[in-house]
Amino acid sequence: MERRQTTARRVNPRRPYVLTEGGLKRIILGAEEGSRELMPGHHAAARKQPRSTLPFERYQLVLVHADRGMLDEHARQAIAAAALLADLSTGVVVAVLGGTTADLGDCGADAVINLPELDAARFCPEQELALAQQLIDRYQPGHIFLPDRSADGDLGRRLAARTGRSIATDVVELDTAAVCRLVPGGRFARCALPQVVLLARHAADANLPFIGRGLVEEGSVPATPQPGVRDLGLETSSPDQIGLEEADFILSGGNGMRDMETFGALAKALGAATGASRVAVDDGRFPRTKQIGATGKTVQASAYLALGISGAVQHLQGIKDCRHVIAVNLDDSAPIVKRASLTLVEDAQALMQALLRQVESARTSAAA
Repeated sequence: MERRQTTARRVNPRRPYVLTEGGLKRIILGAEEGSRELMPGHHAAARKQPRSTLPFERYQLVLVHADRGMLDEHARQAIAAAALLADLSTGVVVAVLGGTTADLGDCGADAVINLPELDAARFCPEQELALAQQLIDRYQPGHIFLPDRSADGDLGRRLAARTGRSIATDVVELDTAAVCRLVPGGRFARCALPQVVLLARHAADANLPFIGRGLVEEGSVPATPQPGVRDLGLETSSPDQIGLEEADFILSGGNGMRDMETFGALAKALGAATGASRVAVDDGRFPRTKQIGATGKTVQASAYLALGISGAVQHLQGIKDCRHVIAVNLDDSAPIVKRASLTLVEDAQALMQALLRQVESARTSAAA
């Protein structure tokens, strides 16, 4: 067969590119491959335009609790929902109870008020309500958004009851006119957009095509008496007494983790809940209730330590909401490496033994 030569110029699809506002990939001709200036993530983020440059005449208010100075995806989605519903003359004010150093302009915040005194570890409902009322008096928001979960959901319900505002809980879909919410029995109901909106997880996408102004200020908390309320502090529950979906620290084993005795001892020493990949469950080393992934549990731990887990697509779906993923694997090209915040190329058994010795040594030193 005769081969014909062509003078048509070919474009390497791996060359640097940017993403257009419509989400299309546009290759940059003339740019060198590997150029830092045109790497997809950095360049696409830099090209995001401010949502509005107009003076704000109205405001939306978002109330969220930070966890040790960080906001999880659920909280960021609540901010994004407020930004998506705001017009060009409406600003998005975010009050962070507990305070944060994160850049919330990326998820649509125009003004961020840090309140480190109102940490989620403290129970001070009257102070939180007084703060909310203070912000309402200051900004006169059209709507107030909160994630529908624990402390945030409790604050939203208290606020609606105290002020007589309309409220919708478990909101899974919303627009400028109405919301769709989940009701008992697995059914859905629609209603007009209320004044207080408690959003279910994934009701909005925090990855926005625009950015907010992200101006930060330190707020002050009203000195409000709390009649009938006494904060007794936090009592830590045993990891075995809570569901994996609620666990903050998970130690998870896969096909490359075989030393179950050391695994159990390490989990106890670290105070971690235990999970497993589907392969380890099918092998009989873990009960089915410990399986994490698309066909098991979806978790949102602050720290997820994966021992000997390669990271099949189904497993990665189950840990997509985890804040920090630490992977321990002998294969540095395993799929979980791309998801991990930190990867240790090491044998899982050897690392468990070394880590257990370190924990025991640290406890001995602290007790001395």
